[in-house]
Amino acid sequence: MNELAQPVPAGTELTEVQRVIDVFVAPSKTFTDIRRKASFWGPLLLMIVVGVAFSFSVQQKISWTQVYENNLHQAPAKAAQVEAQPNADSIKRIGAKITQIVSYVYFIPVLIITAVIALLLWVTVNFGFGGTAKYGQIYAVSFYANVVMNIKFLLGIVAIFAGLSPDSFLINNPVGSNIGYFLSSDYPLWLRALCTHIDVFEIWGLVLSVIGVSIVAKVSKGKAAAVVVGWWVIIVLVTSGLAALQG
Repeated sequence: MNELAQPVPAGTELTEVQRVIDVFVAPSKTFTDIRRKASFWGPLLLMIVVGVAFSFSVQQKISWTQVYENNLHQAPAKAAQVEAQPNADSIKRIGAKITQIVSYVYFIPVLIITAVIALLLWVTVNFGFGGTAKYGQIYAVSFYANVVMNIKFLLGIVAIFAGLSPDSFLINNPVGSNIGYFLSSDYPLWLRALCTHIDVFEIWGLVLSVIGVSIVAKVSKGKAAAVVVGWWVIIVLVTSGLAALQG
């Protein structure tokens, strides 16, 4: 019998804190425990705390107006359209306010996006590769696998208070953990968007997702990788294509 199919031994239940810690030191323990209970409030709470701290840092040291301006300049065609409007200043103020609101409550769209991605993974691994995972288990795996992304935003906070130039700050890409961070605006937007995904933390999260899906779906790591990496490639190509349309 496949060792992944063995039941969770009695008395080995983990707390949410232990699960989060084990993501970094013993990820298989975390994902095995998800087969027992598919909760995810630990990484959700951590994401909210880190997200609020990051947003507050941006507000104090960068300003939302600057954040919006920097984002706008990443898409020259869109920036030109805004500048051509007679109410350009008003558009920028509204854009800055929306950016601020979204930044503080970004965990809400993350919940929704994760739900969609988890559904794609669940359907594919179960019906395409003979997995036996429950949807809630795949959803929890997705959240725990992305715990590592908090490191990126903690480093962003450090960079902000260390004197990062406000003019060069991008809220969606605050530190140089990916190739896209080092590409100037002279490069096509689609290429920068594509290279942004070649990210240390994003790849780390992918590896964790493969391990987690393999365990909860009781399939080989090769099959789990085909599902997880396959959908990641599709999503990256789609988002890069959408970026190409912007600029």
